[in-house]
Amino acid sequence: MKSIREIFRNNEPLLDEPEVSELIDYCKELQDEIVEFKFQKTDNKEIAMLDIIKEVLKGCEALEKEQMEHERFGYDAPDYKTTISNLKNYIHGRCRDEKIRL
Repeated sequence: MKSIREIFRNNEPLLDEPEVSELIDYCKELQDEIVEFKFQKTDNKEIAMLDIIKEVLKGCEALEKEQMEHERFGYDAPDYKTTISNLKNYIHGRCRDEKIRL
């Protein structure tokens, strides 16, 4: 699954459009429902953790790619502080929702 940044990489101003923002929120809700369905289907927290880990790895790979593009083409540097904060919030939220203790 592609990340939002990957999809809008060539046209980031679209992220400011209200319709796009609404669509992004809707997609995030659907992603959460898919993971929740997988958890209910198997009743196994390992699958929820596996999904979280996969998302973290995809995010890390996207950041590495963005950094390489920054160095190669002179794009704006990635905002690591915000990215890391969002990642922590995502992990804590998912663990709270899935009742996974860290």
